[in-house]
Amino acid sequence: VQLQASGGGSVQAGGSLRLSCAASGSIFRFYVMNWYRQAPGKQRELVATIPPLGSANYADSVKGRFTISRDNAKNMVYLQMNSLKSEDTAVYYCNARYLPKTEIEHWGQGTLVTVSS
Repeated sequence: VQLQASGGGSVQAGGSLRLSCAASGSIFRFYVMNWYRQAPGKQRELVATIPPLGSANYADSVKGRFTISRDNAKNMVYLQMNSLKSEDTAVYYCNARYLPKTEIEHWGQGTLVTVSS
């Protein structure tokens, strides 16, 4: 699986952005899809995760503001980010983890989100 993330940019606090991640390959439906982020000087952290079927999960810091979704027919995963805060500034990465064998994972290139206060 190859992943291509897009949609980052600069926005003022309180604004919204939508990140997209396009996945290649025909077995997308077997992957748990995740969004991670890494802020300057900080470790990479898991922001949101969505299994092939079932409910999404979120980091406490983004609950109620971010929504992860996927379209298995289009091999796409999205991260809708609302009510953005300056602390959401980070490089966001799309990640795919193979459900039958979770040590198999793939990363996309990052997309930078900058939130100004």
